[in-house]
Amino acid sequence: MTHKKLQKLCYYAKAWYLAFNDENLIDEPFEAWVHGAVQPSLYHKYRSYGFQLIPMFTGNLSQLPEEFLSFSREIFETYGEYSGDELEKINHQELPWINARKGLKPWQSSNTIISEDDMKTYYRSLIDHE
Repeated sequence: MTHKKLQKLCYYAKAWYLAFNDENLIDEPFEAWVHGAVQPSLYHKYRSYGFQLIPMFTGNLSQLPEEFLSFSREIFETYGEYSGDELEKINHQELPWINARKGLKPWQSSNTIISEDDMKTYYRSLIDHE
């Protein structure tokens, strides 16, 4: 998996968990960067991989709560088929990222936090339409 794809999958995990459970799965905020939603500490942890694939985690998952693992699998089943670039395009069409980028040119840097309230409202609206 690429760094960009990891960022977007984590963003969608946070967003959908907020929408379904009104709780935060990932405490750290995501910011509206040029290439979509980015969590800065996750970025700094994996940026050394650049465009290369991040090695698969081979550690022990048994210490993670089953609810977290199950939800993570659902997110991957929904978004895992997409590349990082495809997920970026999807993210750029969604209101939470668009709202956080208001007034900025497409190429302008930003560290504006994507509102968790916007995330909840937007993704809940998608649930209501299914």
